[in-house]
Amino acid sequence: MQLHSFLAQMETIAPRDLALDFDNPGLLIGPEHKELRKILISLDCSQETAQEAIDWGADLLLTHHPVFFGGVKRISPDDPATAAPWLLIRHGIGLFAAHTNLDAAAGGVNDCLAAALELQDTTPLPPENMGRIGRIAPCPLQAFAAGVQAKLHATLRIAGAWDKIISRVAVLGGAGGDAVADASAAGADVLITGEMKHHLALEAGQLGIAVIEAGHYETERVVLEPLMQHLQGLSNDVEYRVARFEIPCLRGL
Repeated sequence: MQLHSFLAQMETIAPRDLALDFDNPGLLIGPEHKELRKILISLDCSQETAQEAIDWGADLLLTHHPVFFGGVKRISPDDPATAAPWLLIRHGIGLFAAHTNLDAAAGGVNDCLAAALELQDTTPLPPENMGRIGRIAPCPLQAFAAGVQAKLHATLRIAGAWDKIISRVAVLGGAGGDAVADASAAGADVLITGEMKHHLALEAGQLGIAVIEAGHYETERVVLEPLMQHLQGLSNDVEYRVARFEIPCLRGL
């Protein structure tokens, strides 16, 4: 598949205009070859995923999280911020990122997270429509959290009364703790996200909404396999693979 065809496919899957203003999605490193035969998919452009792309012979690394958010003045193998991109450039491998646009897109991160948690009748979470809100059969927070832990294989931190009855669930993968007020306004009993700051957990208590912090990696990795399958269905002449050696930045014991 030609690079321009891949870019067109990704624009359909995760339109760039869905991205938030701060974001840096799109083609961040152009590949040496415009004909793409192998594409590795991961959450991050890390030294581990860059090396896996090299070892596998990938033409492109497709990630959720971008690099180069700020003004990059030098690319060095000795700089932690640029060591992985340096490896890709040295081996002629491209880098494409779909970030907040993939969070918000239909079939993207938050739809996949809602599906993994078996939410029903999901709709976008206003006002930014990044997250999703849906329903479950009513159950106590403690039982619901146990199910979340099992489904996401995550270590949880929870704020809220164990016996609080949960039926409306909001999800926002990654660093979505600041959606507490929006989730409460939408009628959610609980917000599930990847990261939750202390003052936002306190705010949730004042609003009467429970929160479950399930890990940035754990709440976003759910999109990787569905994204690969979608792309593979569109392009039979490209081999896709989800990274096998990606290491979460933070993980439980």
